[in-house]
Amino acid sequence: MSDPTDPTDSPDPGVGRGLLDSEMGPSGAMAHLYRGEVHRMKLWRERLDRTTNWTVLLLAAILTWAFTNESNPHYVLLIGNLAVVLFLVIEARRYRAYDMWRSRVRTLQRNVWALGLDPMREPTDGWRERLAEDYHQPTLKISAEEAIAHRLRRVYLPLFAILNGAWVVRVTAFSSLPWPESAAIGMVSGAVVTVAVAAAFACGLAVALRPRTWRARDELRRENLRSPHE
Repeated sequence: MSDPTDPTDSPDPGVGRGLLDSEMGPSGAMAHLYRGEVHRMKLWRERLDRTTNWTVLLLAAILTWAFTNESNPHYVLLIGNLAVVLFLVIEARRYRAYDMWRSRVRTLQRNVWALGLDPMREPTDGWRERLAEDYHQPTLKISAEEAIAHRLRRVYLPLFAILNGAWVVRVTAFSSLPWPESAAIGMVSGAVVTVAVAAAFACGLAVALRPRTWRARDELRRENLRSPHE
């Protein structure tokens, strides 16, 4: 019999037996594990939504203030871009953590619960080993650049478009000076400011829309619409 206090003793081969049997209905331990992973994924999903809510509130406040009075400086809208970039970076970091928990949930759904509902399906090769390794040494599954691209596509690109579109309206329709003089900031000419704003927005478009192999699995990128009779 193995001695649990001896660090050199070999592990008990019976540990974990029956937890994931090949003919199993999911065990009580597996059900609790799945419930815990769903809860953790839900918490990180809520953190993502909270960051988005902060960004929308900030955007509304900046737009309201910028158009309240013609004397309010237009560059506040550009400072708003920097604040939105900060929230984008924070949300991308949170998305990377959310993706880690979601990948575990989807692994269990695909290879445990789906097979329990339809035993004719084939499980993913090596899923147990990958899940065990992830529990042994949790790691992030996607890069920061991919996380930023995903959040740009889903939320932040339209917000940047609104903010910069409002800036264009502010320096053209709501200014007593002609463009590009109306876009000047101190000693920086309006043409230079306009080119910088356009270049920054183009960089965001490039990051969001460039072709890539997405490593964030199980995102809702496809449609399978049900028929009206289902």
